Amino acid sequence: MAEDKSAGKPVIKSVPPTVDGERTLIRDISFCGVPENGSNASMVDVKDGKIIRIRPMHYLWKYEEKDLNPWKMEVRGSTFQPSLKTLLPPYSIAYKKRVYSPARVRYPMKRVDFDPNGERNPQNRGKSKYVRISWEEALNTIVSEMNRIKEKYGPTALLYQCDQHGENKVVQACHGAGRKLLPLWGGYTLQIRQPDSWEGWWWGSKHFWGCEPVGQGKQSNLLYDVAKNSELLLFWGCDQETTPWGWQGQLPSRLTYWYSELGIKQIYICPDLNYAAAVHADRWIPVLPNTDAALYIAITYQWFKDGTYDKDYLKTHAVGVEAYEAYVMGEEDGVPKTPEWAATKCGVPARVIKALAREWASKRTSVVIGNGGPGIRGPYATEPARLQNICLAMQGLGKPGVNQVKMIEWGLFDFPDQFAQPKPLRNPNMRFAYTGGHPSDENSPSLPKTFVPKAILEGKCDWWGCKSETAVREDQFIHRFYPEEGASKIHAVWTDSPSWITCWNGGNDYVQAMQHPDIEFMWAQHPWFENDCMLADIVLPVNTKLEEDDIAADVFSGQYNVLYPEHKCIEPLAESFSDYEIVCMLADKLGLLKEYTGGKTIPELIKKGWELSRCADLVTWEDLNEKGYYMIPTAENWEDVPAGFYNFYKDPEKYPLTTPTGKLEFESTGLKLHFPDDLERPPVPKWVAKGISHEETLETERGKKYTMLCCSNHPRWSVHSQHEDITWLREIDTCKVTGPDGYQYHPCWLNPIDAEKRGINHGDIVSMYNDRGTVLAGAYVTERIMPGVAYIDHGAKWDPIETGVIDRGGAINTIVPSNTTSKNAVGHAVSGFLVEVEKTDMEAMKHKYPKAFRRPFHPLAGPGIEGYLAGGKD
Repeated sequence: MAEDKSAGKPVIKSVPPTVDGERTLIRDISFCGVPENGSNASMVDVKDGKIIRIRPMHYLWKYEEKDLNPWKMEVRGSTFQPSLKTLLPPYSIAYKKRVYSPARVRYPMKRVDFDPNGERNPQNRGKSKYVRISWEEALNTIVSEMNRIKEKYGPTALLYQCDQHGENKVVQACHGAGRKLLPLWGGYTLQIRQPDSWEGWWWGSKHFWGCEPVGQGKQSNLLYDVAKNSELLLFWGCDQETTPWGWQGQLPSRLTYWYSELGIKQIYICPDLNYAAAVHADRWIPVLPNTDAALYIAITYQWFKDGTYDKDYLKTHAVGVEAYEAYVMGEEDGVPKTPEWAATKCGVPARVIKALAREWASKRTSVVIGNGGPGIRGPYATEPARLQNICLAMQGLGKPGVNQVKMIEWGLFDFPDQFAQPKPLRNPNMRFAYTGGHPSDENSPSLPKTFVPKAILEGKCDWWGCKSETAVREDQFIHRFYPEEGASKIHAVWTDSPSWITCWNGGNDYVQAMQHPDIEFMWAQHPWFENDCMLADIVLPVNTKLEEDDIAADVFSGQYNVLYPEHKCIEPLAESFSDYEIVCMLADKLGLLKEYTGGKTIPELIKKGWELSRCADLVTWEDLNEKGYYMIPTAENWEDVPAGFYNFYKDPEKYPLTTPTGKLEFESTGLKLHFPDDLERPPVPKWVAKGISHEETLETERGKKYTMLCCSNHPRWSVHSQHEDITWLREIDTCKVTGPDGYQYHPCWLNPIDAEKRGINHGDIVSMYNDRGTVLAGAYVTERIMPGVAYIDHGAKWDPIETGVIDRGGAINTIVPSNTTSKNAVGHAVSGFLVEVEKTDMEAMKHKYPKAFRRPFHPLAGPGIEGYLAGGKD
């Protein structure tokens, strides 16, 4: 039995084994990393101290169906109801391969050429090898460096990088367990994760329709509303057969099949025939990456011209319509934004734009999104976000069957208007037992994640907003600076979320920043040796969640809410500890353990999770542990919950929006007041081909040199940078392409027209490059991507050939734009940017970089720890 390292007491009693020696334990195997957003309840079968299999949780294992008060949607002569088991994605089912990955960090390690008492060699971060050290040496070095930095520069010289995503943990903390420790120590600078999942909505749509905290539309009861009322669904950049997997499983897939059975037409608008479009689409309309703004504008041009929009609705529900119409019809600049005008920009023929506009106007239509996909995470993403909202508004937003519908994150951040599924009796919330950091956390000083390289490399920067990931719209008008008055520049970095390089903007810039001499010390804690860990001076080994006791709730699945204590499945591998336990050890060394833990043990914190879950009146602690889980029934009369924007549609005066006017703002009041001359995020949304921040469209000068647009989606076979070493998944040809050297390369989809033009065959190794660097990939030649587009998922494992210049692993974020969404919106722009693609001369590459190509890699799990251990092979 493991010990509670926070107080030296035993953990809660484990589940007893069955007669054959197997135990079955209920675990949350989802990857959002936010405590109120758990999902994917799984049954983990364990025998002889090893994980045997992972399978869906069966709701009726210890309950009867009547206990669940099952919900049903009975619509148009058809019935839809939830499955009686969780609908796990491949990641969850295969997760034991992640637990036992050859890339696991099994003991503390130190960079061989880092000497805290001598030469630190920051320029070698990302190149150096590592040696094993003891926990005592590791902790003493970290604490000594923390105190040295604090004495020399002040505590704010320490940057703490601690944001989600990751394994969903509660008491054991996924990320951010240090946020409570560091104020006790004296302070720190917090890296603020800007709203990367929602950039365009957050920086744009909040100025159109409000909708705190992230700017996406109201979701309440929309799954039912669509079934009853929608005639047409426009899946815009949405792949519900991929994106929801790590968050909530596969109910969106079942629903989409049912919507087809109901006769609801589905049109998919995206550069790639994605996995959902391939099986659900009645029609696929390919559009060039990050050109959706032009398409939306041309659609509204057609509506203004034909008069096929809801004029009466706009009179009572919207402001600024005249200013927008003047832009669209060409009164403002002399250029009518016709379908012909848009066709040259977005790649959609004018006749198709006209037909789409007319069909949309003739049917009750909802737009369906995942989180918006690359379309709201590119340069100037505020514009397509607001323009999509405008299209919905012009057809009577909130009318039954007319809404923005999400296929992910149902119940986001516990907001009542985000529950698209039938309402449960109770929504358990684990926030009150959580020991980690949360998107709503604030700190002074802080620094937007997108500005970390700029701050370090240039020594100063300024920006607007980004007080937290859930900050209100008005915060976008607050001017902030680095270094903050009275605070130090950054001289040390602590990361427990080491995936910056492969998931954020300007990954190569980040590498250069961590190599800067100003960064005197960097340490990482993580279960796997990957990505930013390769830059750290010290790396600490962390458990996976299946090696810890905890408590969890499945709330995102959309079927039934489940509350359950999580019993440890296996003993911690080698010398690993949980994130929370590691911070407890640091707190102990700093003399702050009692203040940090509040004197509570891990078992006490787990029980606190139940006490404050909102369900303690529904199930006793004893019954919860006896059965192993509690099924929360569906609420009575869930069908009566108003859907989406319906209340606003019926009475905009009684149910105003959170915009300054309470209405839909075609011309933003706030942007007009604070940034009236901003050409990149103007008060009236527009098509922005280029500006001071970006030149990433084909019609620009850079487009003559780099002739393809890169589309970088949410990964099919991983959640961002997670799961890259699951060998079962890497066997799939859309996951990895095995090169002639036996290395598994990340796939780059190319249309046969583009491949033939470049002499590229399926399976060839290609170089994707621009002025920011080069990434190698495996050519996947298919008509599922439109001509002119190179498609590669983000999140691949960083494997540098030349550190900060060329990557072998397929980490496309190393060459995405360094600049933010726009001048005054500090989101990241990681798709819809210019690249060129050519066949790689592998022999020449190997000759130029022999050491990189000799570096060992696992033939099935990819690059890992072996190539970076001192004494191993080059």
